[in-house]
Order: sequence, then C-alpha cells, then structure tokens
Amino acid sequence: MTTTYLFTGGRILDAEAGVLRDGLDVLVSGDRITAVGANIAAPADATTIDLAGKVLMPGLIDCHVHVVAERLDLWGNMIAPSSLSALRSARVMTEALQRGFTTLRDLGGADYGLVRAVNEGLLDGPRLVICGKGLTTTGGHADLRPRTDDRPGIFSDRLGSMGLIVDGVDNVRAACRTMIKEGANFIKVMANGGVSSPNDPIHSIQYSREEILAMVEEADNAGLYVSAHVYTDKAIRRCIELGVHSLEHCNLIEPETARKAAEKGCIAVPTLVAYDALHIEGEALGLGAAEFAKIEVVRSGGLRSLEVMRDAGLPMAFGSDLLGQLRKYHCMEFELLAKVLTPAEIIRSATTIGARLCRLEGQVGVIAAGAFADLLVVDGDPLSDITLLQGGGAHMPAIMAGGKFAKRAI
Repeated sequence: MTTTYLFTGGRILDAEAGVLRDGLDVLVSGDRITAVGANIAAPADATTIDLAGKVLMPGLIDCHVHVVAERLDLWGNMIAPSSLSALRSARVMTEALQRGFTTLRDLGGADYGLVRAVNEGLLDGPRLVICGKGLTTTGGHADLRPRTDDRPGIFSDRLGSMGLIVDGVDNVRAACRTMIKEGANFIKVMANGGVSSPNDPIHSIQYSREEILAMVEEADNAGLYVSAHVYTDKAIRRCIELGVHSLEHCNLIEPETARKAAEKGCIAVPTLVAYDALHIEGEALGLGAAEFAKIEVVRSGGLRSLEVMRDAGLPMAFGSDLLGQLRKYHCMEFELLAKVLTPAEIIRSATTIGARLCRLEGQVGVIAAGAFADLLVVDGDPLSDITLLQGGGAHMPAIMAGGKFAKRAI
C-alpha cells in the first residue's frame, strides 16, 4: 500500500540556490516526491503534516564512508564472518540515518547485498553507492599486513575487508571488471600513502601510470569513473592527468593543481574530521609517535586545502571517513568546514554536489518532483546556523528516507 504525505506550512530549503522558499507544499507518494507547489490539494489518502514554520530540506549525502569499518580494529573487521560484518554495517548505516544522512557513498567494503538490503526494505538505512573493494598495491594503503607477514592478500573476499591487493595491468583490469560485475558504481584506487596502513608513508606514490590508466579505461568502458585516495599535491596532479574523476581527501593540494582539477571537471571530497578525531582520541587508542606524525601532516593542511579548492572553483562534496567508534564525531565535519566555507557552500557539498558525484542528480539532494522523498525537518534555518546540522540529529524532529520516516517527532 502506497503511503502519501503532504508537508505544508514550512519553509523549503533550495540547496542549489542557497535560499529558503516560502508558500510551497511538498507531496510525497511512496518513495518519491510527486509535487512541489503552492496550495497543493491533499489527496483523500494523504496524511497532512503541518511544519509550523520549520524548515524542510533535502536529506544529507556523505560521499566518503566505510560502513564495514564498525570497529577501529581494521584487521578484526577483515577477519570477521561476513554475516557478522553485515549486521555491524547495518548498525553503522542506521546511526548515520539518525543524523540526517539519507545517502552514503561507500569508499571500500560495502557490497551489493547491503545495497539490496536497503532497496528491498530489509534494512532501514540510507541508500548506498558503492565501489566494492578499494584497489591497493602490495604494501599499499589497504594492505594491512605488517612487514613480517608474507602471506598472500588473505580475507579480501570478506565483507569486512575494505581493500583488494592487486598488482599489474592485467590483474587490475580483471579486478575492475569483477567490481563492476558485482555492482560497483565507481572504482576506488589507493594512489597515495595513508594514515591507517602500516608500511606506506604519506608521500608514497602507489600504482604505476599504466595501472591507473587501465582502471580509468575499464571504468569509462562501463560508463563509470575512478575515485582516488590522495593527499599530496604530486599524487593528486598525477591522478588528474590520468583521468581520475573523484579526489578523496586532498589535504596537501596546491592552487595550480586545484585549478587543473576544476578544469578537468573533477570533484574533491575533503574529510577533515577523520584527522581531528584521531588527534583527539589517538592517545587513548594507543597510537605511537609515527602514527601521530602521519596524522599531523594531513591534519595541518586540511583547512588550507578548503581555501585552495574553493578559490580554484573545484567542487567539493561532503565526506567524513570515520572508522569505528570515531563515527561519534560525524557531525563535527560541519564545524570544521564552517571555519572556511559558508553554510550555503557546506549544504551544497552535502546535497547537490554529493548527488552529482553519486550520479543521482535530480534524485537526491533536492526537493523536486520526481526526486526520492529524502527529507529533513529542521528546527531553524541551517543557512543561517550550520550547527543545526550537528548534534547527531538533535535539531531534526523528522527524518524521512525514501518516503519512510526514520524519525518522527512532529
């Protein structure tokens, strides 16, 4: 049975224009918005919801998550039975939904089974856009083996594994084709060193040009794109030249590279909160001097990177990249972004730009006829006060995903 709702008496947030619009009603039928306009007559079967002047805005999009990383023990996540990983991932997803995130773009780990679980209503969570496993070289960012562990890339077939170790052009092509066959919406490459991996310094360049070109070609053949884990300006510039579309993190990007990325039509996904959270919790987590040094390298460049990318006209989508218990800091990303960006810019990053990166333009991140009914009711105007999107959903009396209320206190 199709459920119909008519939202009336509120102010509608136009994320692309960065304005509130008065005098509009929103009609929802099933999982879609069917009409937006003035004085919509409520159908006989509709439940009318009086917003009483509250703001109705599109659901938020987080373009960099790892839902399988329910624990900070990444090796423990990897060796857990896939059935257990799926249930843990469900918890991560439902928590994100309660914060107002109705779409998640997973950057390594989530599989087509989790996508279907949401689509079939088995899991009341955000819709998922997936890449399958992130591709990594031996010793690269998603190779969690210590130096003394010479076993082959074990457990990569488990749901809890975020990466797949694959070397060589032919093997890379086969891996890309496998990810696409298994439902990937894009391909993820670890093209730079990382914080959470044991053997690769931040400055290390990973994969040959030929290997990344093979990924780009395979993705393009399927009408998809490649997303790259990158921090340093050298790694970012190299990926842009090779045709990579999505640039994750980008903490150490320089102005000229940012301009080239913008000219090429790339989209960046900064994830500042990941490093601030590790800085806050690192001592309690037992991180040593080497780990803290890695963290500080990327953390110190984060705010500057926002200025560089904004000034270059490089679009930025909202991302968090929080693992394990650090996801409690999810909404702190809004606070960090607000040190450089305006509320309107931040909201665009978490709605319309995110929708573009997810290849869901017109379907998510917008309140318009034909879009998914992903809606947030907010106590106040987030265009004036971005902190209303913080607090883990505390300022959102209602959260709707795909026409179903995940929270309703209105």
